[in-house]
Amino acid sequence: MIHAMTGTDTEVGKTVATAVLAARSLSHGHSVAIYKPTQTGLGKSEPGDAQDVARWLGNPGQLSAFEGVRLRHPMAPVDAALCAGLDPAAVLPTLAQHVQQVGELDATHDVVIIEGAGGLLVELTAAGETIADLAQAVGASLVVAARPDLGTLNHTALTLEACSTRGFTRGTLLLGSYPEQPEPLHQRNLANLRNMAAGHGWDFAGALPAGLVRDPSRCRAALHEAAATLAWPCPGPC
Repeated sequence: MIHAMTGTDTEVGKTVATAVLAARSLSHGHSVAIYKPTQTGLGKSEPGDAQDVARWLGNPGQLSAFEGVRLRHPMAPVDAALCAGLDPAAVLPTLAQHVQQVGELDATHDVVIIEGAGGLLVELTAAGETIADLAQAVGASLVVAARPDLGTLNHTALTLEACSTRGFTRGTLLLGSYPEQPEPLHQRNLANLRNMAAGHGWDFAGALPAGLVRDPSRCRAALHEAAATLAWPCPGPC
């Protein structure tokens, strides 16, 4: 089972959502691989998103973390390469290389979760392919994380429309970070996003509480607790 995690924007809770989905699969006894095709904004020795997921979950033996490439500048992959004075075609993996890596992980793990960079149409390769292209190429189930704040309805509608035009007639939508004390705006957006998902024929998994990994001493428990609340259609191989 392969999932591709993307978002309606950057900083919408994709990595935490990835951790929660990994926790749900682990709780069902599945082995899980997290694959980050392009990690930007970090140096070589700093933990990236995939490593953060493993650390938050206590580095269980059934969970592995992988990256395609890492670039220092915190921006879209092609621009991060250019700002480092590098040729994107020389440093960014091709779509075929990403597909090969995901295929190898799929052969050795029950569940593979691919976490994209930014939103659905951020270019991952020098040729301009996106997480949508990678998801299509590997037959992944698409997961979209959204924000609960002002503007999310338009951003989410545009993302789901882009998914539809690329052949994704089904998928899963969730809120990546929902306030502990939601205001009326957040409550209305939660209801509207649930209805929006249904209108597109998508599943709505629910809303993840903000601050799940705030306390290092209990983030593993918090992620597993959140995983148990998700209305996820299939946690692993069906």
